[in-house]
Amino acid sequence: MQHEARKYLFDIVQAANDIQEFTHGLTSAEYIEDVKTQAAVERKFEIIGEALNRVRRLDRGLLAAIPLHERIIGFRNVISHGYDVVAPEIVWDIIQNHLPALKRVVEDLLDR
Repeated sequence: MQHEARKYLFDIVQAANDIQEFTHGLTSAEYIEDVKTQAAVERKFEIIGEALNRVRRLDRGLLAAIPLHERIIGFRNVISHGYDVVAPEIVWDIIQNHLPALKRVVEDLLDR
């Protein structure tokens, strides 16, 4: 794996860790009311999506090892360009139900 691609995978894990730290102990309702945490979380999702976009340019085979990578990149684009349609309930669902799996896959790739 290229050093640069490895760096982007590390950025993904770090951003995922930050999201989990920002939301630790919050309920869905608390997250939905906390605009500051929403902004921080959305920024970290932008980083995750952009890091995957950069991996795509470097190593498509590596990118293929990350399930739903196109949807993750698309989510980044929605947050960046369609900020007015981002529902905090959907972001919360992604944090709870999809982020842990992404983090595990990327950590496994980094351990190779």
